[in-house]
Amino acid sequence: MTTDGITTTGALREALATVLKKDLPELTPETRLFSDLALDSTSVIELLMALEDTLGLQIDPDELTPEVFETVGALTEYIDANLSAGHEPAH
Repeated sequence: MTTDGITTTGALREALATVLKKDLPELTPETRLFSDLALDSTSVIELLMALEDTLGLQIDPDELTPEVFETVGALTEYIDANLSAGHEPAH
């Protein structure tokens, strides 16, 4: 999915690199956020804020489950579903 020419995967990769302050290896849908990328609970919050800013997501904390943060693919699916649900992108 794209929002203003930004792919979900591209936005996620950029947000992860910013939050983790490092270059990332190749991301695949199977890349595990905590085990492979060393994401932690603090960086999850920073990541969600970055994605809200970049993609205009409106994330409801009650919708989030631990499964959303298992892999890049799971988080990408969550973001795409959130965007498809009609949340307006930020401008």
